[in-house]
Amino acid sequence: MDATPFTVADYLLTRLKQLNVTEVFQIPGDYVKHFTQALEHFDGVRAIGAVNELDAAYAADAYGRTRGLGAVSLQYGVSTFSALNAIAGAYVERSPVVVISATPGADARKIGSMYGVLYHHSTGKLDADQAVYEHVTVDAETLSSSEGAPEKIDRLLVAALTHQRPVYIACYKEVWGEPCPRPSKQALQAQVPQSEPLALANAVEQAWTQISAAKQPLILAGVEVLRHGLSDLLQEIIDASGFLYTTTSLGKTVLDEKGSKFIGTYADAASIASVSEQVKQADCVLTLGAIITDDYLWFIENKYAQMVLATTEQIRAGYFVYPGVAMQDFMQALLLRFKKSKAYPIKTPKPKLPVYPEPWLSNSDPRWNDKPETLTYNRFYQHSMKFLADHKMLDKVVMTLGVSSAMYVATNAMGLTKNSFIASAAWQCIGFETGAACGTQLGSGKRAWTVAGDGGFMMVCQSLSTLARNNLDAVIFVMSNGVYAIEQVYVDMTAFEPGPEHQFDSFDILPKWDYMALAQAYGAKGYRASTVTELNAVLLELKKPSKQPTLVELVIPEKVLPRQMYRLGME
Repeated sequence: MDATPFTVADYLLTRLKQLNVTEVFQIPGDYVKHFTQALEHFDGVRAIGAVNELDAAYAADAYGRTRGLGAVSLQYGVSTFSALNAIAGAYVERSPVVVISATPGADARKIGSMYGVLYHHSTGKLDADQAVYEHVTVDAETLSSSEGAPEKIDRLLVAALTHQRPVYIACYKEVWGEPCPRPSKQALQAQVPQSEPLALANAVEQAWTQISAAKQPLILAGVEVLRHGLSDLLQEIIDASGFLYTTTSLGKTVLDEKGSKFIGTYADAASIASVSEQVKQADCVLTLGAIITDDYLWFIENKYAQMVLATTEQIRAGYFVYPGVAMQDFMQALLLRFKKSKAYPIKTPKPKLPVYPEPWLSNSDPRWNDKPETLTYNRFYQHSMKFLADHKMLDKVVMTLGVSSAMYVATNAMGLTKNSFIASAAWQCIGFETGAACGTQLGSGKRAWTVAGDGGFMMVCQSLSTLARNNLDAVIFVMSNGVYAIEQVYVDMTAFEPGPEHQFDSFDILPKWDYMALAQAYGAKGYRASTVTELNAVLLELKKPSKQPTLVELVIPEKVLPRQMYRLGME
C-alpha cells in the first residue's frame, strides 16, 4: 500500500488530467516547490520546463487554444509578474489557462508581521499577485489552508471552462503539499448559461426582422464560436440559411476553410479585394462570436445598424440590446427559424476565390516586380502555401503567428483546416508566436508552422531552446528585414519609399543577428534563404522527418512593404 499522502497538488493535477491536460508548462521556484515536486512524479501529466515566464505562458495559452485547457506553473512575484502580458493576451483572446503559483506561507507571514521582514520576490503586499491577476482572469483564489481546497479548485476550473478565459490558483507555500481528499472520477464541465425566455424570444424576433428583409446577407464568424464548441452549430446555420460567411482574423479557421460558402477572412484593408467588397455590399451581417477590435473600425462605423451580433457578452440586433440572452441559445433559436422558413436556404453564388498565384502575386510589393527572385512577404506565402498544399500538409500543421506584417498577409491564406490558425490578432503581441509554438504542437499534435517578425523573434528567441529540449520539429520562419516593419508603417510609412532621404526611425531599426549560429547554440537546425529558389529548396528540406526544431531566416529587403500593410497604413 502506498503511504504517500494525496495532496492538494495531486488534486489539481488529477482534475487537469481528467480534462486532457497532459502537459503543464513550468518555471520552478521555492514557494511553489510542493506543486512542482508533485508534478515531477505525477503519472499522466508531465512538466515542460520553459526557459522564461513568457515562453511558458505563451505556450500554455497556445496549448489551451488547441487542447481546450492549458496550465502554467509559476514562482510567486518575479515569475507571475513576468508572465502577466501573456495571460492578459489569453484573457482578451479567450484562451483558458490555469495559472498555478504559491505565496509566502503562514510562517513567513507571521515572521514578516512580527519583525518587519520583506520576503524575497514580494512587493511587501502579499496579496499583490492575486490583486493583479484579478484584472486578467475570470476568477482568482489564494488558498491559505487545505480546508475547502477541492471545492475552490473545482470552482476555478469550471470558471475557466465556462468562460474560456484564464484563472489564477495560488496557495500558501505549504498548502500544495498538505493532505487532501481525492476528486470524483467524473471530469468537470463548463456551466451552460441559460437565457431568460422572453428576452430570447424578443431578441430572435428583432434579429429575424432584419435577417429576413436582407437581400445580401453575410455571416461574420469569430473565435468565441470555436472556443465554446459551437462550430458545428455555426455550420448548421450556414447550411440552413445558405448564407456565405467570412471570419475575423482571430476567428480564422473557426470552420474548415474548404467549405463552399467561405469567401475568405475579413481583415479590413488587409483583406482580399473580393472579401472587402462583399462585406461592403452586405445589408445584414450576422456576426457570431466575433470580438470586434479597432482593426474593424470601418466595419463597426458603417455596419452597426445592419449587424445582428451575438457574443458571450452581448446580444444585439441593430440598435436593440438584449441582456440575459446566451449566445448558444440565440444561435440555436435562429437555426430553428431558418429550418422552419420556406425561404431558406437561399441560393447564393459560389464565392469567386482567388486562383493561385493570387492573392499573393498582386499583393507583393510592385517595386520588386523586375526582381522575381527577391523574397517578399507575399512571395513567401505564395510558395510556402503551395508547398503545403502540393505535399498534402495543410491538415498536418497549425499556423502560429504574433502580430507582424506577416500576420496580416497570412490572413489571406485559404484552405486551412479547423483550428489551424493561431494568432495574437486582438491583443496584438509581438513575439507571441515563437513562445506559442511549443504549446501549439504539444496541444494539437500537429506541427507548429510559425512565422515571426525578426523583432518579435528577438524578444523570445530562447523559446527555440524549449522546442529543442522537447524534440519538437516545429518550424520558425523569421522574416529578417532588420526593422520593426509593422511599427514603422504606423509611425511614418514614407520610410519605405526608395532613396536615402527616407529613413527608418532609429527605434525601429534592429540589431544584426547571426541566426544560423543562434540555431546551432540552441540545438536547432538552421537554414537561410534570400531568394525564392533558396526558399523552395529549404521547404523541401522541411519535409524530411526530424526530432529538432528548424529556424529559417528569410532575408527580405528592409523597404519591402506588402500591399496588405500598405492599405492598412493608408487608412
